[in-house]
Amino acid sequence: MDYGMNLDGLTVLSVDDDRATLDLVRIILEEAGAVVTTADSAREGFEVLQRERPAVLLSDISMPQNDGFWLIAQVRALSLARGGKIPAAALTSLTSAEDRARILRAGFQHHIPKPVDPEQLVAVVALLNIKE
Repeated sequence: MDYGMNLDGLTVLSVDDDRATLDLVRIILEEAGAVVTTADSAREGFEVLQRERPAVLLSDISMPQNDGFWLIAQVRALSLARGGKIPAAALTSLTSAEDRARILRAGFQHHIPKPVDPEQLVAVVALLNIKE
């Protein structure tokens, strides 16, 4: 499917405790050309991020044990060389204005509401990859 943007070779880490969401995000982004790694917990996502250094991070917020706020706090505490400034978006069902503000204050650059809109997902990932 053509989402109007090309993510050829862009490495993305998607973190979510819901397997169906992980699979959907992976399929959408791979169809746009991205190389996607998935993790089903914040702790696993943090380990993968340090090992693989993807270009973009997508994370759910509401996960058991450690949530997306925990994950982004751990990531932002890393040095630049270790991935601390990775562009990140929260992919979440928390959609109130207060939730969005908290997500952005926590260190995510974007908020993507669930259910996932494929075109919005691809556009945000492409935007996150733009080098400043």
